[in-house]
Amino acid sequence: MPATPPLTDLRHAEALDRADPLAAYRAEFLGAEGPLVYFDGNSLGRPLARTSRRLAEFVEQDWGGRLIRGWDERWFDQPLTLGDALGRVVLGAGPGQTAVGDSTTVLLYKLARAAVDVQLARDPRRTELVVDTDNFPTDRYLAEGIAGERGLSLRWIEVDRTAGVTAGQLADVLGPATGLVLLSHVAYRSGFIADAPGLTRMAHEAGAMVLWDLSHSVGSVPLALDDWGADLAVGCTYKYLNGGPGSPAFGYVAARLQPALTQPIPGWMGHAEPFTMGPGYAPAAGMRRFLSGTPPIVGMVAMQDMLTLIEAAGMPAIREKSLALTDYALALADAWLAPLDVEVASPRDPSVRGGHVTLRHAAMQEVTSRLWARDVIPDYRDPGGLRVGLSPLSTSFTELWQGMGAVRDELARLR
Repeated sequence: MPATPPLTDLRHAEALDRADPLAAYRAEFLGAEGPLVYFDGNSLGRPLARTSRRLAEFVEQDWGGRLIRGWDERWFDQPLTLGDALGRVVLGAGPGQTAVGDSTTVLLYKLARAAVDVQLARDPRRTELVVDTDNFPTDRYLAEGIAGERGLSLRWIEVDRTAGVTAGQLADVLGPATGLVLLSHVAYRSGFIADAPGLTRMAHEAGAMVLWDLSHSVGSVPLALDDWGADLAVGCTYKYLNGGPGSPAFGYVAARLQPALTQPIPGWMGHAEPFTMGPGYAPAAGMRRFLSGTPPIVGMVAMQDMLTLIEAAGMPAIREKSLALTDYALALADAWLAPLDVEVASPRDPSVRGGHVTLRHAAMQEVTSRLWARDVIPDYRDPGGLRVGLSPLSTSFTELWQGMGAVRDELARLR
């Protein structure tokens, strides 16, 4: 029998691609078969070839052909029907609990404000909002803004930037004053996966609610919001859901909470009778009450194709491919980059590692700039972190091998 090539050999990567049951999906993505190496699918996913056709059809037929009739025929309910599809395919959420519309920032604000307001109404002592020091900046900024608006105190969890929030850290800040806990399921810097069901249960036992930011996990890590007993969740759709630049976010509100929550940006689309356009605001029943203005229908077009692809591939298989990619990235980092003083700033334990790996070195910002100039596209996060974002359906093992070799070469040139 021929000897197995070492993992640093191109033949090893090619063998992994031949054995990959999801390899055929790569051909669905525009540009994936070209020479460019893309390590940023965790920030902006590649477009699907079919999406360019769908967008053209939408302009010519749905918009150009149906015109204003499109609202009555489909668009009015599109935030809710697409939300239900997201719930079924990637969120582990039953129907009637997810809606699409607004940016991630706006939806985080709406649901966080609604949560702290209902908590204060139930118990005026619930004046603390918990957030960790390494949460995504928007989440932290919003927490500060809402605390200022509502006269709340922030409880900060100091976390290891190579990991994330643990049960022990959360236990240290929970108490009778805790109203809302705002956490990311996958840490944007390290890729650490928080114990969502466990942390949710802890918060509930303390009488608090939890708002999960799913932006770096949805479409890459299997989710089970209903099974977790989740309260609220928000996530973007332009990363692993490939909705395109600025595609609208989604919000999840557990059915048991919907009647009690009042979202802080009332608009005509969330009114119980939007077309009466009369005096006074009366919120609609269900998830429609969390809508505000006219939904961004064009921005919802692209993600429908990706949901179809994800459903066909299956989230368990996608997660298995994601782990295989990050395992290989770590193996190449150990072989090629550790001798160049690169540190792995992500979990090695696959059970708590999401879809990206961060490699840390003082020269990584310069390395990232050099890589972009040669069509190898990672991204950079302080301090000294180069993120290798691997989208399972569009990234091959050979592409990963090529990109990691380029990182090695550029670092070596700077020594």
